[in-house]
Amino acid sequence: MKRFLNFTVVYFSISTFGQSADIPELIPNSINKKTGYIDQKGNVIIEPQYHIAMFFSEDCNLLNSPKENLRQFGSADFATVEQDRISYRIDKTGKRVYQYQKNDLGKCLKPYEALKYKAFIYNGFYGLTIKSDADVRNFRDFEIYPQYQMLYVLDGNIDDPMIIAVRENKFGIINKKNQVVIPFEYEDIKTNLSWKTASLFEVSKNGKDYFYINKNNHAY
Repeated sequence: MKRFLNFTVVYFSISTFGQSADIPELIPNSINKKTGYIDQKGNVIIEPQYHIAMFFSEDCNLLNSPKENLRQFGSADFATVEQDRISYRIDKTGKRVYQYQKNDLGKCLKPYEALKYKAFIYNGFYGLTIKSDADVRNFRDFEIYPQYQMLYVLDGNIDDPMIIAVRENKFGIINKKNQVVIPFEYEDIKTNLSWKTASLFEVSKNGKDYFYINKNNHAY
């Protein structure tokens, strides 16, 4: 009797759909001109109710408050929101834990760090350089030779920044090597601190309704 030993090779493809480590746990989300917060899966965690809702991040003015008992509310466990022109800090359940008062705020001690890469305009087009006295006749003075309708270097990684670019009247994101990170398909990309604070870009397809995307162009 012959015995046959059959070996079956099984290949497993495992996909993990957990939270992205560099993306905030809660993301501002606007509906009908009111803003609340969703999680990374799109579930509403804090109902839309605010005129302004920022990311959960540090507030250096509160961290340096002259009132020691208030400094805790300056941590990244809280977010700044505004309703009816009154600003609050809320926790991740949506509870208002502090209402801003001018006398409570200290000074931000962190010095401003100048951007290493600079947008440069020549003959109506924008390029990128690290030199303050770039010679337009010398290609070696440029990281990106002027070719875009607009460039804006975002705050974040000074040595490897993300750059908002406009080409053929469409917005996208490039890096310092002129590689496209986000395709040129948006009507607008905001020049705010969302990339530095949350590794997200705030974009719009119609110039009116805004939402967030990550560097892989995944929308939240």
